[in-house]
Amino acid sequence: MSNERGDSDRASAAFCILNTPQLPPLVALWKIGLTFLRQLPFLNATFIKRRDMQTLPNPITSQTPISSICLSTDGTIHRRKTRPVPVGSLYIGGGHPVAVQSMINEDTLDIEGSVAAIRRLHEIGCEIVRVTVPSMAHAKAMEQIREKLYATYQPVPLVADVHHNGMKIALEVANYVDNVRINPGLYVFEKPNVGRTEYTPAEFNEIGDKIRETLEPLVVSLRDQNKSMRIGVNHGSLAERMLFTYGDTPEGMVESALEFIRLCEDLNFYNIEISLKASKVPVMVAANRLMVQRMDALGMDYPLHLGVTEAGDGEYGRIKSTAGIGTLLAEGIGDTIRVSLTEAPEKEIPVCYGILQALGLRRTMVEYVACPSCGRTLFNLEEVLHKVRQATSHLTGLNIAVMGCIVNGPGEMADADYGYVGKQAGYISLYRGREEIKKVPEDQGVAELINLIKADGKWVDPE
Repeated sequence: MSNERGDSDRASAAFCILNTPQLPPLVALWKIGLTFLRQLPFLNATFIKRRDMQTLPNPITSQTPISSICLSTDGTIHRRKTRPVPVGSLYIGGGHPVAVQSMINEDTLDIEGSVAAIRRLHEIGCEIVRVTVPSMAHAKAMEQIREKLYATYQPVPLVADVHHNGMKIALEVANYVDNVRINPGLYVFEKPNVGRTEYTPAEFNEIGDKIRETLEPLVVSLRDQNKSMRIGVNHGSLAERMLFTYGDTPEGMVESALEFIRLCEDLNFYNIEISLKASKVPVMVAANRLMVQRMDALGMDYPLHLGVTEAGDGEYGRIKSTAGIGTLLAEGIGDTIRVSLTEAPEKEIPVCYGILQALGLRRTMVEYVACPSCGRTLFNLEEVLHKVRQATSHLTGLNIAVMGCIVNGPGEMADADYGYVGKQAGYISLYRGREEIKKVPEDQGVAELINLIKADGKWVDPE
């Protein structure tokens, strides 16, 4: 009987926590877990206390507006309004197209290799290229990389990735790149204290003052050069005091970013973009949504860089990235993206453009509409789609539909520029929009489709 009462009490406590209006959902779930865990005597109480310690007031309330998150019902994506932030010759945000980024994996000390890698990415459509800068020697190498890139190719928007205790490194490399990415959790090293049970407000603010001292020279340098900064928070590298104060939660990620944003604003620096990345898609999505809510409440309009970090490789890595990035873009959130794959960087770019094209945010290739095939199909749909794609994939901005029968024909391909439809055995009907133009023998279908595109002046020969 007592066990049942104990279970009931714990359930009631969890219900109350979940329905507390001051707590955002993920923090509430965190608290629920701790409520139950405290009932288990074999757990280390010190561990629970460390993770549960809340020494600063929770700034999130249920009244936080969500006006910038747009769940569109009219078939179009309404992008969040953001300020334009320069990265070399490009701008992120401010209504500019969602920019595609990637990162080379060459050692930055390899000047020739790095220049070649940057050029390879840029030539296939990567608009912003990031380079790792782990030491002062790497920072100085960026000067040579930039000079050689300009001399042998053309200017490319470059981002320096600075992590551990990187004040001097960031200050040096700011002279040679267009944007500096810093990680708030690692920019000022905080040595973990195994015996610590809490952070007092005084201790929290003391580290904040140290961050301000080390960040100010970089901010002033970027501000005076009209360059930009990415405040790049990673879920896996939150500072210890953020973990103590907010837990290992999206809220901790958001507050980590806001701390650095405020320091920049105090110095009249606003060329800022924000990223909140995690390897778990729900955490990444929640963090970015919460960031938008907090910025709305504070009157901030900084653009967001989206990505699922450490997504892995192959099909699943692409699915994870698409799930996270695509979900937020569909809500109008996001101004630049990077798909992080454990593969050659060049393989990330088609995934980026595929996500953007599927959402109607960029048009960089042909959009193919094809039915899934069934018993009504009058030709080998998979084979024909391959032939049509092979013949037309070099074109840009067209919608081409390949439909196996009249049932899925004109109606399902209503938005297509051209249609290839099986209406009669052995014959193909070709459409321009909703209008049937001609009926041709099946073996002439692809060639006649090309002729129709040529007749409309929309054909270009492949290079």
